Amino acid sequence: MDIRALLMGLSFVLMWSSAFTSARIAVAYASPLLLLSVRFLISGLLAMLIARMLGQRISLTRKQWMAVVLFGLLQNGVYLGSNFVAMQWIEAGLAAIIASLLPLLVALLSWIFFKEKLPLLGIAGLVAGLVGVLIIMGARLSGGADLTGVALAFLGVGALSLATLLVRGAVSSGNVLMVVGLQMLVASAALFPASLAFETWQVEWTWQLITAFIYTTLVPGVLATLIWFLLVRRIGAIRASSFHFLNPFLGVAIAALVLEESLTFRDALGVIVITVGIIAVQLTKKQN
Repeated sequence: MDIRALLMGLSFVLMWSSAFTSARIAVAYASPLLLLSVRFLISGLLAMLIARMLGQRISLTRKQWMAVVLFGLLQNGVYLGSNFVAMQWIEAGLAAIIASLLPLLVALLSWIFFKEKLPLLGIAGLVAGLVGVLIIMGARLSGGADLTGVALAFLGVGALSLATLLVRGAVSSGNVLMVVGLQMLVASAALFPASLAFETWQVEWTWQLITAFIYTTLVPGVLATLIWFLLVRRIGAIRASSFHFLNPFLGVAIAALVLEESLTFRDALGVIVITVGIIAVQLTKKQN
C-alpha cells in the first residue's frame, strides 16, 4: 500500500469515527431528527452536485431505485436517526462502540439467513465480538448508562446490518456518489415528517451547534464519503475495509479527548476484543 493510500485511509477513518462526537455535541442544542433531516438535505444536494461534476448521472433501474429508497430509509433514516436520538442519553464513545459491531452482525445474519459458510476463525471472531460487547456493556450499565439510549443504538446498527444484506449488489458502482446523495435525500424526506410528529422543535443557536452541524454535514457527510470512493478505486474494497478496524478505538478516543468522556480499563479491553473479532471475521471473508 502506497503512502497516499495510507493517508487517505487514515483520514477517512478519523473523519468517520469523529461523527459520533460531533453528533453528540449537536444534539445537546437542537432536536435530533430535525437536525438530521436538514443535514441530509444539505449533504445529499452537495454529494449529487459533486457527482454531477464527476460526470455521474441519475440512471437507475427499478431494482436500483428500490435499493436506494430501502437503504436510504434503513441506513440514514433508522440507523443514524436512532443514533442521534440515542445520544441525548448515552455517550458518543458508547454509540461508536455499538455501531462498530456492524461487520460482526452482517456476518452473523449472513450465516443464519443466507447459509454462508463461516470458518472456525469467523465463528471465533463473532464470539470475541460478543465477549467484547458484554465487557463494555457490563461496565457501562453498572455505571448508569441509559437503557433506552442503548436500545436505540442497537436498533440502529441492526437496521444498518439488515440494509447491508438486503441491497448488496443491487446498485452498480458506476455512479455511487450520486446514489449516496439520493439516499440522503430519501432519509431527509422521511425524517422531517417524523420530526414534525414526535419532536417539539428546540434549537439553541450556539457556536458549538453551528460548528458541530457544519462539521458533521461537510466532513463525515460528504468529504469522508468522497475519500472512501477514491480509496476503494485506488486499492480495492477489501484492502480499504481494513481501515474500519480502527473505528472502535478512534470513536472512543475522540469522544474521550473532545468531550472528556470517561474511559475505563474495561472499555479499553472491550474495544480491543471487539476489534480482534472484526479482524477475524474480515479475514475469513478475504479467504472466501
